[in-house]
Amino acid sequence: MASVSRLARRKDASRWPRMSSTFWAVVLLTALLVLYCGQLAAGTCEIVTLDRDSSQPRRTIARQTARCACKKGQIAGTTRARPACVDAGIVRKKQWCEMVPCLEDEGCDLLVNKSGWTCTQPGGRVKTTTLFAYS
Repeated sequence: MASVSRLARRKDASRWPRMSSTFWAVVLLTALLVLYCGQLAAGTCEIVTLDRDSSQPRRTIARQTARCACKKGQIAGTTRARPACVDAGIVRKKQWCEMVPCLEDEGCDLLVNKSGWTCTQPGGRVKTTTLFAYS
């Protein structure tokens, strides 16, 4: 306790170190840069996780999670086999092929129960995509 009272009596000592205005400007700009770089531009998406399971012969199960910053009236979807912001009406009506989820040379067909779609390549290989919604 004696050292605290001695420190308080000294005029050249303070409890908080003084920093120059340049230091605080650099700290502020660094914080703003970190916040800005963590944000996606409106109307864009990025893949956050991608898992592949090839344990079954002739079958690969891939799961991906995307983070999107969609504009008003849009929702996260798939265009040309990549995550993208699409018109929300497509998802609401479950008309998946309207968002052009397959590559250019592939044909798109809805699954019977509208739970997803298939992309058929010219050689006959079929990629099936089903949706999984987090509750």
